Amino acid sequence: MLGYVPVAFAFGVLGHTAGLPWWAMVAMSAFVYGGSSQFAALQLLAVGAAPYAIVLTTFVVNLRHLLLSAAIAPRLAGWRRREQALFAYELTDEAFAVHSAQYADRAERPKAEVFTFNTAVHASWVAGTLLGVLAGDLVTDVQALGLDYALPAMFMALLAAGIIADRRGLVVAVVAGGGAVGLTLLGLQYWAVLVAAAVAATFGLAIAPREDPTDVAADGPDPRDAQGATGR
Repeated sequence: MLGYVPVAFAFGVLGHTAGLPWWAMVAMSAFVYGGSSQFAALQLLAVGAAPYAIVLTTFVVNLRHLLLSAAIAPRLAGWRRREQALFAYELTDEAFAVHSAQYADRAERPKAEVFTFNTAVHASWVAGTLLGVLAGDLVTDVQALGLDYALPAMFMALLAAGIIADRRGLVVAVVAGGGAVGLTLLGLQYWAVLVAAAVAATFGLAIAPREDPTDVAADGPDPRDAQGATGR
């Protein structure tokens, strides 16, 4: 959660520097709530891009959430639809990393714990944005402070924390990173990250250890069957 504040602060400062009103910056953090898409939209707004270009870019940038949602969906199979929708609304890259690690240690987590975490990080993102807007006049050179590099730096920190003790994760990360760089050099710059991520995720699934069906049977009936029986 503390990692959100400096990145959101950087977003607020950059938005203020670009001349956007404070309320627009805060509203974007509250309702869009997507770091990379917000930074991309900010750059497009600064150069006067057409609204459809901003919407389309945001859609493409956020396509990775399909992969994130698909990966964590089995953990939420027993939840109500409105609970899944609320979780999906607050699912970010950072929240996905934390929830994936937590679910790996504890398959059953209280919903209150999950939603409290999501709400806290969401609030910290909005608060960091507001602080950045308020401090915008004090920052005259964003590049000198490295604020424009805040978001990539946070993603790199999340990646390092997730793969530092996982060799398979490290291999998948190398495949994804190398693939993205290679595809970009080949001229597929707009789709390089998405294609490389899909290939790396498929590769990770292929090398993942298989679950013994007898263990699944020993754990009892699938909770999704019970959910269906109750009509949820």
